[in-house]
Amino acid sequence: MISVAARDDSARGPALGYADPLGEPFLRTRFAVPARPATFVRRPRLTAHLDQALDTPLTMVNGAAGAGKTLLVADWAARLGRPVAWLTNEVGDQGPGMFWAHVLHALHGAGTPPPVGAFGSPGGPCTVDQRMLARLADELSGRDRPAVLVLDEFDRQTAPETAEQLEFVLHHAGPGLRLILVTRTEPLLPLHRYRAAAAMTEIRNQELAFTPEEAADLLARHGLRLPAGAARALVERTRGWAAGLRLSALAAQQSADPETYLKEFEAGHGTIADFLLAEVVGRQPPETQDLLLRVSVLDRFGPELAQSLTGRPDAGPLLAGLCRQNAFVEDLGHSWYRLHPLFGEILRVHLRARSPGLEPELHRRAACWLRAHGAVPEALAHGAAAGDWECAAGTLVDDLAIGRLLTGPRADGLTELFSALGPEATGAAVELVRAARGLAEYDLDHALAHLDHALAHLGRAAESPATGAATAAARLSLALLESLAARLTGSPDRAEQAVAAAALLRHEVPARLLARHPELTALLHTHLGSARVWAGHFEAARAALTEVAELPGDALTELPREDCLGHLALIDYLGGRLDRAERRALAAADATRSCGGRPFPGAGLGQLVLAAVAVDRDELERAQALLDEAAESGPGAGAPDPVTEACRALAGGRLRLALGDPAAAAHAADPAVRTHVSSPWARANTALAAAAVLLAEGRTGAAAAVLDGIDGLPGPLCAAEAASVRLAAGHREEALETADRLCADARSGPGVTVRAILVRARAAAEAGDSGTARKLLARALLEARRDRLRRPFLDAGPGIRRLLDAPPLHGLAAGWLYGDGPGAGSPLLVEELSGREREVLGRLAQMMSTQEIAAELYVSVNTVKTHLKSIYRKLGVGRRGDAVRRARERGLL
Repeated sequence: MISVAARDDSARGPALGYADPLGEPFLRTRFAVPARPATFVRRPRLTAHLDQALDTPLTMVNGAAGAGKTLLVADWAARLGRPVAWLTNEVGDQGPGMFWAHVLHALHGAGTPPPVGAFGSPGGPCTVDQRMLARLADELSGRDRPAVLVLDEFDRQTAPETAEQLEFVLHHAGPGLRLILVTRTEPLLPLHRYRAAAAMTEIRNQELAFTPEEAADLLARHGLRLPAGAARALVERTRGWAAGLRLSALAAQQSADPETYLKEFEAGHGTIADFLLAEVVGRQPPETQDLLLRVSVLDRFGPELAQSLTGRPDAGPLLAGLCRQNAFVEDLGHSWYRLHPLFGEILRVHLRARSPGLEPELHRRAACWLRAHGAVPEALAHGAAAGDWECAAGTLVDDLAIGRLLTGPRADGLTELFSALGPEATGAAVELVRAARGLAEYDLDHALAHLDHALAHLGRAAESPATGAATAAARLSLALLESLAARLTGSPDRAEQAVAAAALLRHEVPARLLARHPELTALLHTHLGSARVWAGHFEAARAALTEVAELPGDALTELPREDCLGHLALIDYLGGRLDRAERRALAAADATRSCGGRPFPGAGLGQLVLAAVAVDRDELERAQALLDEAAESGPGAGAPDPVTEACRALAGGRLRLALGDPAAAAHAADPAVRTHVSSPWARANTALAAAAVLLAEGRTGAAAAVLDGIDGLPGPLCAAEAASVRLAAGHREEALETADRLCADARSGPGVTVRAILVRARAAAEAGDSGTARKLLARALLEARRDRLRRPFLDAGPGIRRLLDAPPLHGLAAGWLYGDGPGAGSPLLVEELSGREREVLGRLAQMMSTQEIAAELYVSVNTVKTHLKSIYRKLGVGRRGDAVRRARERGLL
């Protein structure tokens, strides 16, 4: 920033008694080193760099207005410990004669060279005697210690001959002159030569920018103490611009809440705006001012885009000139530029005041140009800013990018972009966007209505000549949304039709467009696979889902891949393959935890499959924790993804049943979804839970009758569990026929075959054939061991438990079904007691009542009762005395 010059006559040498070539007296303020304000921040990193000026003939400090150039050099000069010739250039100076007269005066004031008469003076305001320049250069070259000359605001010197003369003197003065130029623009000197010869020191705009630490120091000198994060945010907004920081600090001093002010201040109003409008905009000719105002609506711009907004064919040279002038126009490379953020804010406010109503039109022009040149995200933003929703929606649909409203890193941003979409906008693309937003928010009624409107618009468009790739892109977008709608409404046939239509339409859109949008195909197959899972078509579903799950990692296909992994895990679980289900579910669950952003329809499915696996292993606390986690990671209440909700019902119902609450299990096993077609395996799971309630009530016939209403009991897991219910209901032959078929099917995993073998073992035991029952149990234990499949043995009934107590089978169960140590031959313990449960058990052995245990452990009575239930379950008993006896047998007491 420019400071008022100090009156420091002692540092300037004797006053001269002559005037400039126009007869005007030399103004002392132009030759004085500017004073630094009390709030000035000394920056050692920059002064250390400036110290190199003493070793190079030329030094250039080049930065924007208010970048702190002058004060930096002034502070360095004042601390140098030797005379410095200082000249502040002004606009009013006329010609080289005036310039050299002031330079000679500055040099003389600093004690160099000898009096002017020794080698002459400028002949007039506009002319310079070359012999004078030669004598000056010669005089300087003979000095023992170089003269230091600072030319501040050198950008005001625009005459080419002045630059040529300065270069002549600098070159021939040799080591006798150290020239420091403080400027906003590149001087007309052969800088490339000095750079090539390593004879130049440069400090440019980027280096002049304040660091967060320096900014915090500056603010502290204004009495403002900001947290480190707030200081960083302010530096980011101002890009470390010195004047912006200081003016912000001065304004914040007047605020009751300085920290909030510095976060939220409007740059377009107040002292920052006044500074930039005067120092930057005001210096430009009218055509350049108009260009700046118009491009202020853009985040970045090149000559062609600027021309589309201004109509000026010379936009390119104007932009390049502004960049060279450090006029807050930053070069991004490849002829692309951007405005300094604060400068852009100020220009937009000025544009609205000067040309009301022009801003939307500029956004509209920008959207059209960017759309035509493939810059889709920027075209969308400008279309929305213009309120031209037909353009914005058309851009999204024509680019086949509508899937990005549903998935990927930009989904939330696109949703917000279209949040202002009003009812007045019409057209197929607009209706497709509305439908996509509705589906993303699980507002199915409105989404389906918008899909119907989009289809009607497309039907009318097909009757007009305006068909082709654009219409094909819209129809392909419609097919994608149809597949998601089919999935969410449980309509497998609709999903099949949508994907089949998409396959035909793919040939009508450019291949390069499809290649840019891998998420489109991934989403189509994901939704198709989910609909097939809902229908119970597991192998067909596996084919569609595997195609997506095996895609290489990509930000755009990451969420569909996770979704597919969860579905594949569910298919594996329903097929009884717990190990493979667990691996895929873990991958899906881990990805869900780290994906961030908006949850996708299948979010939480991996955790739900893991919960079901945990129930099968009788790890009931873990199962509940996974159910809770799935509820938190999923889309939330009211999100009707049928497969996910059916899996939630399956895992939740099994957990409640394992906890000994059949009624709660039946309630939990009913998925809370409304679908067009019911899922056979989900319906079977609900029926099995209802049958469990009836079995608990002793109504075996009614339990079997519930299963009679299920067509074919789809899925091997459901069939195995149904066989167990039918055996309990006395339908022995029917149960054995199902069990034999499942055991013979090579596709069945242990989760199925172990249950089927246990049905056969129970039937043999009930028929009095203990030998066959033991052989079957041995086979079941061998198959269950690797997957730690415990729950089927707990649910197999007391007859099977008695057989498992026999020593020949105990060895097969030791280490995973039984515990180890003393009493290893005692009935099974399927889960370790927790520390608190051991404390309760110890007091139980001391014959303490529930109330006494609660008082001694400082917990509630209900908490003690909960621990007792868990202890009974884990020890396989139902009473206090039996729990103490079993614990002693197991060596737990």
